[in-house]
Amino acid sequence: MEKNGFRVTVHNTGNSEIRKSFGMPQNYASCHTAKIDGYIIEGHTPAADVRRLLKEKPDALGLATPGMPLGSPGMDGEMYQDRTQPYDVLLVGKDGSSQVYQSY
Repeated sequence: MEKNGFRVTVHNTGNSEIRKSFGMPQNYASCHTAKIDGYIIEGHTPAADVRRLLKEKPDALGLATPGMPLGSPGMDGEMYQDRTQPYDVLLVGKDGSSQVYQSY
Protein backbone atom coordinates (compact mmCIF):
# COMPACT_ATOMS: atom_id res chain seq x y z
CA MET A 1 0.00 0.00 0.00
CA GLU A 2 2.90 2.34 0.72
CA LYS A 3 4.15 1.87 -2.86
CA ASN A 4 0.73 3.11 -3.96
CA GLY A 5 0.84 6.32 -1.94
CA PHE A 6 -0.92 5.23 1.24
CA ARG A 7 0.60 6.05 4.61
CA VAL A 8 0.66 2.85 6.64
CA THR A 9 1.00 2.29 10.37
CA VAL A 10 1.54 -1.36 11.26
CA HIS A 11 0.29 -2.94 14.48
CA ASN A 12 1.54 -6.52 14.83
CA THR A 13 -1.22 -7.78 17.09
CA GLY A 14 -2.93 -10.57 15.22
CA ASN A 15 -6.04 -9.51 13.43
CA SER A 16 -8.85 -11.78 14.67
CA GLU A 17 -9.75 -9.54 17.60
CA ILE A 18 -9.19 -6.37 15.58
CA ARG A 19 -11.41 -7.69 12.79
CA LYS A 20 -14.09 -8.56 15.33
CA SER A 21 -13.89 -5.14 16.99
CA PHE A 22 -14.29 -3.47 13.58
CA GLY A 23 -17.36 -5.62 12.84
CA MET A 24 -15.90 -7.48 9.85
CA PRO A 25 -17.56 -10.92 9.68
CA GLN A 26 -15.17 -13.86 10.04
CA ASN A 27 -16.28 -15.39 6.74
CA TYR A 28 -14.47 -12.54 4.93
CA ALA A 29 -11.26 -13.09 6.88
CA SER A 30 -7.79 -12.93 5.47
CA CYS A 31 -4.34 -12.27 6.85
CA HIS A 32 -4.42 -8.46 7.06
CA THR A 33 -6.98 -6.01 8.44
CA ALA A 34 -6.82 -2.25 7.94
CA LYS A 35 -8.92 0.81 8.60
CA ILE A 36 -8.94 3.91 6.41
CA ASP A 37 -11.33 6.85 6.57
CA GLY A 38 -13.85 4.77 8.52
CA TYR A 39 -13.76 1.78 6.15
CA ILE A 40 -12.37 -1.66 6.94
CA ILE A 41 -10.10 -3.28 4.36
CA GLU A 42 -9.59 -7.01 4.72
CA GLY A 43 -6.95 -9.05 2.94
CA HIS A 44 -4.83 -8.49 -0.15
CA THR A 45 -7.12 -5.83 -1.62
CA PRO A 46 -5.72 -3.88 -4.59
CA ALA A 47 -4.94 -0.20 -3.98
CA ALA A 48 -7.08 0.79 -6.98
CA ASP A 49 -10.15 -0.69 -5.28
CA VAL A 50 -9.38 1.14 -2.04
CA ARG A 51 -9.04 4.41 -4.00
CA ARG A 52 -12.35 3.74 -5.74
CA LEU A 53 -14.02 3.04 -2.38
CA LEU A 54 -12.69 6.31 -0.96
CA LYS A 55 -13.89 8.22 -4.03
CA GLU A 56 -17.36 6.64 -4.22
CA LYS A 57 -17.94 6.60 -0.44
CA PRO A 58 -20.63 3.89 -0.38
CA ASP A 59 -22.63 3.26 2.77
CA ALA A 60 -20.72 0.09 3.64
CA LEU A 61 -18.41 -1.48 6.18
CA GLY A 62 -15.58 -1.80 3.67
CA LEU A 63 -13.85 -4.16 1.27
CA ALA A 64 -12.71 -7.74 1.68
CA THR A 65 -10.53 -10.01 -0.39
CA PRO A 66 -11.01 -13.31 1.46
CA GLY A 67 -8.23 -15.86 1.58
CA MET A 68 -4.87 -15.22 -0.02
CA PRO A 69 -5.50 -15.49 -3.77
CA LEU A 70 -2.47 -15.87 -6.02
CA GLY A 71 -2.00 -12.79 -8.15
CA SER A 72 -3.44 -10.37 -5.60
CA PRO A 73 -1.11 -7.65 -4.26
CA GLY A 74 1.54 -9.26 -2.09
CA MET A 75 0.72 -12.69 -3.48
CA ASP A 76 2.22 -12.00 -6.89
CA GLY A 77 5.52 -11.99 -8.73
CA GLU A 78 8.46 -14.35 -9.03
CA MET A 79 8.10 -15.68 -5.50
CA TYR A 80 4.80 -17.21 -6.63
CA GLN A 81 6.15 -18.12 -10.08
CA ASP A 82 3.82 -15.46 -11.54
CA ARG A 83 0.86 -17.78 -10.93
CA THR A 84 -2.57 -16.20 -10.66
CA GLN A 85 -6.06 -17.32 -9.81
CA PRO A 86 -9.37 -15.53 -10.26
CA TYR A 87 -10.62 -13.67 -7.21
CA ASP A 88 -13.24 -11.15 -6.19
CA VAL A 89 -12.97 -8.07 -4.05
CA LEU A 90 -16.21 -7.82 -2.08
CA LEU A 91 -18.03 -4.73 -0.88
CA VAL A 92 -19.17 -5.68 2.61
CA GLY A 93 -22.34 -4.07 3.91
CA LYS A 94 -22.84 -2.91 7.47
CA ASP A 95 -25.27 -5.83 7.86
CA GLY A 96 -22.58 -8.35 6.86
CA SER A 97 -23.92 -8.93 3.36
CA SER A 98 -21.60 -8.60 0.39
CA GLN A 99 -21.55 -8.03 -3.33
CA VAL A 100 -18.76 -8.28 -5.87
CA TYR A 101 -17.01 -4.91 -6.12
CA GLN A 102 -14.33 -5.97 -8.60
CA SER A 103 -13.32 -9.27 -10.19
CA TYR A 104 -9.79 -10.23 -11.20
